[in-house]
Amino acid sequence: MSEHPLGENPLGTYLRDRRTRLDPAALGFPSGRRRTPGLRREEVAQRANISPTWYTWLEQGRGGAPSAEVLDRVAGALMLTEVEREHLFLIGLGRPPEVRFRKNEGVTPRLQRVLDVLDPCPAVIRTAIWDVVAWNRAATLMLMDYGALPPEQRNILRFIFLDPRARAAQYDWEGVARFVLGAFRADAARAGAAAEIEPLVEELCRLSPEFRSMWRDNDVRGGHGEAVKHLRHPVLGPIAFEYSAFAVDGRTDLSLVIYNPATAEDAERIASLLA
Repeated sequence: MSEHPLGENPLGTYLRDRRTRLDPAALGFPSGRRRTPGLRREEVAQRANISPTWYTWLEQGRGGAPSAEVLDRVAGALMLTEVEREHLFLIGLGRPPEVRFRKNEGVTPRLQRVLDVLDPCPAVIRTAIWDVVAWNRAATLMLMDYGALPPEQRNILRFIFLDPRARAAQYDWEGVARFVLGAFRADAARAGAAAEIEPLVEELCRLSPEFRSMWRDNDVRGGHGEAVKHLRHPVLGPIAFEYSAFAVDGRTDLSLVIYNPATAEDAERIASLLA
């Protein structure tokens, strides 16, 4: 580990700060009298499965540069968020961590409230492998009733290629399917999720000849970006949306996709259906 120009140890300072924020009792350690708040060094080392001596050296700026594996274990032991984990790697190794995919288990109530307040604009939150993990009422009525599906089937590719309603709703189904598949491939690669998408790709190749053919084309496209989407709705008929995708702050694994009605008239029609 290189010496800081001012003789400081930014990594050690950061590690000490993060461990003092943890509750020993909540993590199964005795909560009796402690000289300082948070976890002891040996408790962090135990959680990270590294030696107490090595962890102490990390905080003291001794012993040379840590490995990426050690920093990853320490990040888990300290329960760091993705942003905090990235910062740990930047100050410890001078580079961000390698991309890795983490299976998402849902969204916070705060994010769900953000979706809800967007009505009458359909909005969803999806993972890097295009599983939809949250949505609002407008999305249910205009796009898909995700709540009626088992969680493992709430995938945009699965809907596009296997559900007849997707074909009926699109004016150019093949163009949309190719765009979605190319963007999905790029997102999955960027997230380091090659292994995680294998079961889905194998299933879709087996069940959809169109998917199998398009997948072999190896097309890669940018993400959702910004564009206009035209749909045939079974109740409202033709309707247009301007759609945009946004990163979710602090959650590199998630994207917020908003479908904004292209005209005031379309917005009123959706609002009347919601009412």
